[in-house]
Order: sequence, then C-alpha cells, then structure tokens
Amino acid sequence: MKATKTSELWDMSSEQLEIVLREAQDTLFRLRLQARMERLDSPSELKKNKRLIAKILTLQSLRSKNQEHKQTKSK
Repeated sequence: MKATKTSELWDMSSEQLEIVLREAQDTLFRLRLQARMERLDSPSELKKNKRLIAKILTLQSLRSKNQEHKQTKSK
C-alpha cells in the first residue's frame, strides 16, 4: 500500500475511503502475521499502516459529525 497524504484522503468520496480502509486493514493483518513469524522486512510498515487507518477513521468520524450538524441546523 502506498503512502497516502491526508489531503488525498480528504478528496476521496466515502466509498473510496471505505475501500482504502479495508485494504489497509487487510495489509495490517498480513503484516502482523509476518511479524509473528519473524519474516517482516520493514517493521515501519506496521506503524505507517496503523496511522493510515487512524487517519481514515478520524476523517470518517469528522464527516459524519459534520453531516449530523448540518441536519440539525436545517430543522
């Protein structure tokens, strides 16, 4: 998985974010398995992947709060 900048994540649709999130979670799972088997080439990939997942989850949370805020304003 390539490094994704936060600005690139902001430009993605909700569906695209969901796809990237699933890919990142799958990659993290595979990396954890490799780490357990002591075959992990670059341990920094674990950290990068965790950060990507956290960024996506934070962005999704912000978007949902923003939508809720807009809905309550319009009532």
